[in-house]
Amino acid sequence: MNKRLLLGLIALLLSFSSQAQRLRTTESESGMIEKGNKTGVWEYYVHARDGRQITVQKYDHTARKLVFYRPIEDIPYSVELQAGQWTRSRIDQPPLFIGGDPVLASYTTKLVYPAGAQQRNLQGKVLISFMIDTLGRASDHKILLSVGGGCDEEAMRVCRKIPDQWIPARKNGRAVPLVYELPFTFKLQPPALVSQ
Repeated sequence: MNKRLLLGLIALLLSFSSQAQRLRTTESESGMIEKGNKTGVWEYYVHARDGRQITVQKYDHTARKLVFYRPIEDIPYSVELQAGQWTRSRIDQPPLFIGGDPVLASYTTKLVYPAGAQQRNLQGKVLISFMIDTLGRASDHKILLSVGGGCDEEAMRVCRKIPDQWIPARKNGRAVPLVYELPFTFKLQPPALVSQ
């Protein structure tokens, strides 16, 4: 095989492989896509008030493994450290949604404000708790703080539609089930000013 033909074949193969994988970058994430699926290590970001981009999480979608996370506030959770025994405890690693808060917010902001709540000027925060097991699955959803007027049901509907993309909490080097609390805010928009 001559050198020119070999170089042509190599170039053709490289063009196919570059088409199979492509870089996807948005305001909150960056990584490779292959056949429509995230592959390799992805970085997830938030933006500081001064505009700086801060990496909050790196997740290897191929190995399904957390590579890095930016620690958040250290709060106690209700944790099942032994089968059937729940206790309030601090943990080594909190439960994390793959992609961080920006990706989680893409689900939690899909609330439809109930007409009855709007008519009654009901606003506030619905707080829902659910258990995240050692495989990162959510279950046992409960309303802890209510607004009424259909807001509780709407928050529950949206919360149950969040995919099971949780990285389980860890304590003493092992995954542990815990109860996680997620707020959903219902806030009425002020009436638009009519200019004349």
